[in-house]
Amino acid sequence: MDQMLFFVYFTYGLAFFGMGLALAMEAGRPSVLADASVLRPLAGFGILHGVHEWLDAYMMQAEALRLALPEWVEWLPLVLLASSYLSLLVFAITALRLVERPRPTLLKYATVIISAYIVITVISAVFAWSRSTFEEEALEGLTRYLIAIPFSLLAAFGLYFIGVNSRSRSASLEKWLNFSSSGFALYSLTHLFASPMPIFPANIINEDTFYSLAGFPVELIWTCAALWITSSMLGALKESERVRQVDFLSAQKARMDALEQQQELRRELLRHTVRAQEDERARIARELHDETAQTLSAFTLELATLQNDKLRKSDMKQTVERLQTLSRDMSQGLYRLVHDLRPAQLDDLGVVPAMRFLVDQDCCPLGLRVNIEVNGTPRRLPALVETVLFRVGQEALANLARHAQVHEGRVEIVYGGADVTLRVVDRGRGFDPTENFHPPHGWGLAGMKERVESIDGTLQIISAPGQGTTIEVCVPADVKETA
Repeated sequence: MDQMLFFVYFTYGLAFFGMGLALAMEAGRPSVLADASVLRPLAGFGILHGVHEWLDAYMMQAEALRLALPEWVEWLPLVLLASSYLSLLVFAITALRLVERPRPTLLKYATVIISAYIVITVISAVFAWSRSTFEEEALEGLTRYLIAIPFSLLAAFGLYFIGVNSRSRSASLEKWLNFSSSGFALYSLTHLFASPMPIFPANIINEDTFYSLAGFPVELIWTCAALWITSSMLGALKESERVRQVDFLSAQKARMDALEQQQELRRELLRHTVRAQEDERARIARELHDETAQTLSAFTLELATLQNDKLRKSDMKQTVERLQTLSRDMSQGLYRLVHDLRPAQLDDLGVVPAMRFLVDQDCCPLGLRVNIEVNGTPRRLPALVETVLFRVGQEALANLARHAQVHEGRVEIVYGGADVTLRVVDRGRGFDPTENFHPPHGWGLAGMKERVESIDGTLQIISAPGQGTTIEVCVPADVKETA
């Protein structure tokens, strides 16, 4: 009998200890099963309870060999037993907190019944204590009555509702958790057959009456329940790993799809940029032909007129005036053309004067009132950084003029220690960035994004229909330019 109990206790402890180690390892990484805050107390229960059963087996062998043990060793199993079930209570409370409100009716009734059971058991134990002295075995039995039964039932409900929450992820995971929940329910109810005690119903049904009726110790049922719980939890962990692998592969596929989309976007953006460059060259050629070339032709004809010896003084004066007008028109045309290509203020004075000039030349003639606010100490930045900031601001102001349907906006430039932030803000009609950020309607936004990312900056677009738009660019203040 003693050898069989030793084997039962060893197997019983091994089952729960193995479950505890497996859950402890699962809690150390992102888990599909549950959060680490839920898994760790359950792992603690398994490890503590496994050590308790092994200690019981050791003390049984020591008693058989008539070895003297220190008094504190004799109390250690009771401490481990109580600690393991308290850890199980923490698991149950943590798991049941995750149940969405309103609480299910089943859980409400179960909580009331378990609470009533605990109160009745405490009253019965106090009444029995006042009449007699509890021995050590009776204290262990009281511990099982008072905390093992209710806390194991609560743990069963906790696992059941974790399974309900995991239904959308995996039906198999829910099945394994339901199996484990059933195992905890059986484990809880069989603890009614504890050590004989002078409280009801332990004075009628206990481990002695169970052995006399069944012919084997109730610890064998506890061991079967422990194996049931552990095998179910291991099945849940295996299914959790499978779901994690599926999620990982799905995330990898989504990442690859996103990279392919990004590469396709960049190819389209490159083609668009090439077309835009050719269109810009065609525009410059037309302007040079239609304006500058024609003005030069007129200028040449007027110079030829001056070569006429018979030209009167008054006609000569008019010709000179026309030459001055033509020269002025050529100068303004060339200045406008150069400004469109790249403003001199950007190279000579920096991004802030260039933005002010852009607002005065491009926004004011359209009736837009744009305020420029500068925070921090303005300073010259690398040419590449200033170019990116200027072009992003230019595109953002162009979008404001074309689409915002307002007559005012704001440009903020913030000089930080290691970075510079540019914001272009309007209170216009706004838009949905997720819908409009994709070509062919979002070439300007795509171009801004590419420019900013080319110097390791970040672009954030905050907008919603009817709530205006904020385009925020943050770029490092020190960028090494390659030749």
